[in-house]
Amino acid sequence: MQPVPIKTTVVGSMPFPGWLEHATQHLDQFGPADVNEMIEDAVITAIHDQTTAGLDVITDGEQTRFDFNLSFYGYIKGIENNDTELRKFGPPAHDQRGKHTITQPLTAPRGLGVVEEYQRLKRLAPADQHLKMSIPGPYTLSGRLLPGEFYKDRWEVTEALLPMVRKEIEDLVALGVEEICVDEPSMSCYAYREDTKRFVDIFNRTVAPGVGKTRLSMHLCFGNYKGRSVGRKSIAPMLPDFLDMTVDELHSEMTILNFSEVHLLERFAEKFDVAVGVIDVKSYYIETPDDVAERIRKCLPYVPANKLAVAPDCGMSQTARWATKQKLTNMVAGAKIIRQELGLV
Repeated sequence: MQPVPIKTTVVGSMPFPGWLEHATQHLDQFGPADVNEMIEDAVITAIHDQTTAGLDVITDGEQTRFDFNLSFYGYIKGIENNDTELRKFGPPAHDQRGKHTITQPLTAPRGLGVVEEYQRLKRLAPADQHLKMSIPGPYTLSGRLLPGEFYKDRWEVTEALLPMVRKEIEDLVALGVEEICVDEPSMSCYAYREDTKRFVDIFNRTVAPGVGKTRLSMHLCFGNYKGRSVGRKSIAPMLPDFLDMTVDELHSEMTILNFSEVHLLERFAEKFDVAVGVIDVKSYYIETPDDVAERIRKCLPYVPANKLAVAPDCGMSQTARWATKQKLTNMVAGAKIIRQELGLV
């Protein structure tokens, strides 16, 4: 599915409404019915913000995920929060994120919850709206898990998680989901130092149930904890091996790179559709439609319009809602400027 040239979309997450942020800190004050109502209201809010902005493809905003990994760890048996933080003070950094210890072989008897998220989104979204669901890949999902005595290293933990993610993809495909985005930012963060061929093998085995049955996209970024990257900000180490990914669309940050490697997108466009980050989620500068149009012009010599999608660099969960709404609205307006210039509307 590529609804229009220069498709407008998001990675997955949207900011929580302020009331939801408050409620998550006081869940003991709410009953199950209250919580279910809040979840639905939050998803409706995320849908509203995306459709009002005019996005071609939307998600549920990941409103039920209180943390990128932690919400999934709640579905996985054999994990214990060791409540250890290396550092609790100073500027926010990735070493302030706690780790979890594996205490027994990992299983996910209830799945990972994405099926239920999709069913809710499908029920609440406009009937003619293009939808996609995002799910973290097993390598990224393993990042905050300490192997314990059951697994030798992160690679073995990844292999234990892989069947769980693959099964979730299989179940989503069976429900007819239109697009599945597999988030693997850890692969792009560490492509400069790890075995990229091994990354490709892991990814391709993970998405196997969706190949040829749904649109598969892959999100790559350099980390975004409190607006800070963690990886070396370059897509060059991903080449040429990442060209062997079994995927329909590959998403890369580009605004954070000041488009310095935009020429490398030509390599990706030879194999895939390319979603380019044209909105900086780590800045409160609100891009104008003309800013967005200029960034899209930088891409067009390397990615044909019919293969190009535009999106924020990363998920919007850590960007204020007021800024997110305006950034997305202007992104859509910028894409329309270029479509008009190219005679595509």
